[in-house]
Amino acid sequence: MDKKEAQNRIKKLSKEIDRLRYRYHVLDDPEISDEVYDSLMQELVGLEKCFPELKTVDSPSQRVGGRPLEKFEKVKHATRQWSFNDAFSLEGMKKWEEKVKKLASKLIPNSKLQISNKSQNSNDKIKNTKHNIQDTNLDYCCELKIDGLKIILTYVDGILIQGATRGDGVIGEKVTKNLKTIGSIPLRLNKKISGTFVGECWLSKKELIRINQERKKKGEAQFANTRNAAAGAIRQLDPKIAASRKLDAFIYDIDEINIPIPKNQNEELKLLERLGFKVNKHFRVCEKMEEIEKMYQEWIGKKDKQIYGIDGIVVKINSRIIQDALGYTGKAPRWGIAYKFPAEKVTTVVEDIFVQIGRTGALTPVAHLRPVLVAGSTVSRATLHNEDEIERLDVKIGDTVVIQKAGDVIPEVIEVMKNLRSGKEKKFKMPKNCPICDGKVARKNGEAATYCLNPKCFAVEKENIIHFVSKKGFNIDGLGERIVEQLMIDGLISNSADIFQLKKGDLEPLERFAEKSADNLIGAIEKSKKIDFAKFIFALGIRHTGEETAVLVEKNIKKVLKLDIKNLADMLDKFSKVNLELWQSIPGIGPKSAESLKDWFNDEDNLNLLKKMKDFGVDVKLNDDSKKGNQKLENKTFVLTGELKGFTRDEAKDIIRRVGGEISSSVSRKTNFVLAGANPGSKYNKAVELGVKIIDEDKFRDLIK
Repeated sequence: MDKKEAQNRIKKLSKEIDRLRYRYHVLDDPEISDEVYDSLMQELVGLEKCFPELKTVDSPSQRVGGRPLEKFEKVKHATRQWSFNDAFSLEGMKKWEEKVKKLASKLIPNSKLQISNKSQNSNDKIKNTKHNIQDTNLDYCCELKIDGLKIILTYVDGILIQGATRGDGVIGEKVTKNLKTIGSIPLRLNKKISGTFVGECWLSKKELIRINQERKKKGEAQFANTRNAAAGAIRQLDPKIAASRKLDAFIYDIDEINIPIPKNQNEELKLLERLGFKVNKHFRVCEKMEEIEKMYQEWIGKKDKQIYGIDGIVVKINSRIIQDALGYTGKAPRWGIAYKFPAEKVTTVVEDIFVQIGRTGALTPVAHLRPVLVAGSTVSRATLHNEDEIERLDVKIGDTVVIQKAGDVIPEVIEVMKNLRSGKEKKFKMPKNCPICDGKVARKNGEAATYCLNPKCFAVEKENIIHFVSKKGFNIDGLGERIVEQLMIDGLISNSADIFQLKKGDLEPLERFAEKSADNLIGAIEKSKKIDFAKFIFALGIRHTGEETAVLVEKNIKKVLKLDIKNLADMLDKFSKVNLELWQSIPGIGPKSAESLKDWFNDEDNLNLLKKMKDFGVDVKLNDDSKKGNQKLENKTFVLTGELKGFTRDEAKDIIRRVGGEISSSVSRKTNFVLAGANPGSKYNKAVELGVKIIDEDKFRDLIK
């Protein structure tokens, strides 16, 4: 941007900021959120910093934010630190509840889970030590989601020995000395117990004002919010800085403890209080979704009046028994969700719009943005979803837009600030041909997305192959995205089946390949030819068919589909004859998955692809439950914890499934075995508490012989 362009932009920004400020402060009629206002202000400050000669005495610019960074000793958490999935509307919450109820009914088939229509004390839900879930209502413990820094505290015999940050959930930073400066964190508990506790470290809004005033006097950058100030204090090597910030903390969860954990979440919070922790007192047990929504709306109005930041409410199923039954996905607990307040929004400029081709052939327009900080990370792209969304927003290349990061990796454009247009903006048009293969594109009936109609499109095939060779599929080591692209460009492969006809001589002339690396890749391809059925189905990349659906298909080939399938040849012969009704009759498979499975196995090109794989030696192994050795562990549930030495977690899970067992992510009274390796986490303690049988790797090997 040259000086003249900057001058015009500064004038427009200043005029718009003054107009918005007038509506807010004088007319008491705000047009945008404070976050959007601050984002415009930050752009103005940045331009004036680059062109200081353009700054005028009446400029609305005021401040710049900053965030310090330091390094600490890394620590591995005894228990993985999960993050909740997010919901942003009542509709999203209802969908979550519906999914939870359906899953609970499957996992606990004889239960009578229901939303109670009458208010009752949750302490009376479970009255005996047998944990009779049939009489347990599905109620919720709702807690305020404090906007701070997650901390993990470890106590031994009641003494605080370690404090850590969450980090990536597995590895955090050791910040014990800094956390010890927080007065609300007890150095000694009221009981001589050992355990790990989780909470949120926060800074009051009043303290933030004081700190920023001091920093302003010193000419230092001011903190943008209380979360940044708290994180900046905890992540300083000098504990005196943390002490000077007057930090506080709420504790809300027990990861592990050497005494029985209460049966309900609200009772767990009360136990934390008795141990001497500071607990936020605004938690509430709700019987119905309407009560949760009432609390949510209530706190949207009250959140700004609190001394700490709140960005939503966390909704947890109150019963720990049901929590244990539902367990976790690979990313988050199934039994809880964060009902977030309106997402963080900022403004930036759309510098260009390009089209991205996905594995299904869908063309997704993506905005290239001027890099901007939103929700704690710098982003430079945002999805525009489809052509209809672009028309609805009337977004053009060069527009100033409001973007929102609503828990997704890629944020979305939600508004165009048309008053800031200069007249040089350009309208975007969806391409009439695929930008990768130049093939025809079209919109399917009933769908908003535009698709490339060429099934051999380079981009579609590349994404398919990358999915095919991924860890949960054929798991071909050394065949990453760049190698796949190189092999396709050089004409060595055009689809996933071609991988299995590659020879060492094909690879050696290529860039990146020496004799050893060519040998390694050919060896990995040869090894991958023997694959379990569920992994094979996943690798095919059938729409709406993920890892769990693939396992369901395998388990029900004989039970529901009534098919005798031993290899890939049998699949070719028999799967194409399975009708939609049969696919839908598999428990756990919905109509979309069923239709996708039917369509895929009735497509001539797909069947030819499978035939090529068969001819190239791909051997699909079915978990045959009819063998006597498998009957021993039929319907036995396993939970894995700790570090296994003889095999990886995925290998152990595959073995368990092959011998008729099932996998669960959490320990409950329905668990048959806990396979424990080195350094087991809270699942081990839970198994001891519930009396679940714990086995090591040697006993596991004996069990599966």
